[in-house]
Amino acid sequence: MDDDCSPLLTSEQTGESYSHRGSTDSLDFRAKRPFYVEPRNIVDDDPQERVSAEAAILNSRVHYYSRLTGSSDRLLSPPNHVIPGPEDIYIYSPLGTAFKVTGSDHSSKNPSIITIFAVWNTMMGTSILSIPWGIKQAGFTLGILILIFTGLLMLYCCYIVLKSPKAIPYVDTSDWEFPDVCRHYFGKFGQWSSLVFSMVSLVGAMVVYWVLMSNFLFNTGQFIYNYAHNVSMSDSEFGTNGSDKVICPYPNTDPEGNHTGKLFFGNSGNGTFEHWWSKTNTIPLYLIILLLPLLSFRSASFFARFTFLGTISVVYLIALVTFKAVRLGFHLEFHWFDKTQFYVQEFRVFFPQLTGVLTLAFFMHNCIITLMKSNRHQENNVRDLSVAYLLVGMTYLYVGVLIFAAFPSPPLTKDCIEPNFLDNFPSSDVMVFVARTFLLFQMITVYPLLGYLVRVQMMGQIFGNHYPGFFHVLVLNIFIVGAGVLMAKFYPNIGSIIRFSGATCGLALVFVFPALVHMISLKRQGKLRWPSAVFHSFLIVLGVANLLAQFFL
Repeated sequence: MDDDCSPLLTSEQTGESYSHRGSTDSLDFRAKRPFYVEPRNIVDDDPQERVSAEAAILNSRVHYYSRLTGSSDRLLSPPNHVIPGPEDIYIYSPLGTAFKVTGSDHSSKNPSIITIFAVWNTMMGTSILSIPWGIKQAGFTLGILILIFTGLLMLYCCYIVLKSPKAIPYVDTSDWEFPDVCRHYFGKFGQWSSLVFSMVSLVGAMVVYWVLMSNFLFNTGQFIYNYAHNVSMSDSEFGTNGSDKVICPYPNTDPEGNHTGKLFFGNSGNGTFEHWWSKTNTIPLYLIILLLPLLSFRSASFFARFTFLGTISVVYLIALVTFKAVRLGFHLEFHWFDKTQFYVQEFRVFFPQLTGVLTLAFFMHNCIITLMKSNRHQENNVRDLSVAYLLVGMTYLYVGVLIFAAFPSPPLTKDCIEPNFLDNFPSSDVMVFVARTFLLFQMITVYPLLGYLVRVQMMGQIFGNHYPGFFHVLVLNIFIVGAGVLMAKFYPNIGSIIRFSGATCGLALVFVFPALVHMISLKRQGKLRWPSAVFHSFLIVLGVANLLAQFFL
């Protein structure tokens, strides 16, 4: 009988647990108390906005307990078994929506080393193939200095982008990206202009991918055909002799390197094969059959599983460059201002072509906020970002310097270095064939991912839906594929495509918007000083000059 008269809940039994559940410092999901709104008021059909039936029942129980007594009485606080599990906890808005609560579980976060290499892997792209050409255009000494300076400049601008959401007071910016920051400071103009320049970088990358895929598919098919039919191309290619052959596809190249001519192969003995297997006339069209259907997939999750191929390709490229440099040796002479027959001067007026390439090579400002959110220790974001940029810069320096230094001059001139340095090796080179095959498969899987990003950003802004309809998506895909086919046929120079797209998107997303956002933020806080204003205004001038210089060289 005594037991029947005793209260079900005593202060001694509940005090400790309640104080733990009510602590604001606790990371336990049971510390959360959902705000109750009748489920019928939640009208959005989005799965992320709809509450489950079980969660509705559990919230009814919470609602019941809240009616029993005041919130100051700890005795009748909702017990733990009434509180929904982490997967069913929602924040209910009086406006009639339910937002999923992101748990505080750190198991989904990455340690610093994973974050650093994720940034490195994301930034390492097709630009690495054009770094030796860019160093040649700027001159060996000036090219190295520009690469270091541009890397530091891009790191600082990326740091501004990373910190920009946190500089906005009284607003929840936890799920903001940089276009949202631009919208906050510049309104619709900032939102749409950042979207346009982001599209320039993505579409430019897709065009470069199409040109490179045409190149790699052509050389891969050429290698297989020559091997199957025992065809030797050594006599029809202008280059060095020996087992480690290096060729000059365009012996009479102009100093700007903007040639668009076709590689001369001589008479291989089969005109039919050459007619149907042409780098510029047929291969870009063959790719349409494969890639246009892939672009129409609603989800890109399948292709995301193959992103590891990017890391494998870059590692193999570094190994290939090291092997070739050891076999070929270094061929360097320093002529500071005068060009010789086989060597270029150390300082050349074409250096803006390198700055354009590097702007895209170091560009990841439109996604850095999202990438760094997965870092387990947010206080180390700046350090980890700096280390990632250091690794990227060292990789670019390693590949660029070794290819330039090992290029055999004489007998070939340094001006023969191609915008895609793999073109300086014959299609019969087995190691280069493996590199081209790796890169081809990597790009076939990454290309639909880039198309998905273009579709999500563009369709989401215009129609409010990532997949408004098959016809809309098809029109967009035809436009993107058509741009790649036209460039691969009429202007297959990836160096120029990279530098123009890099300088264009970099103008807004690297120089102008980050500098303006930083100055406006400091101005509103009353902390803007004239040295900071002069320096960040100089960044804007650099971005404008970088773009304009691409049209005059």
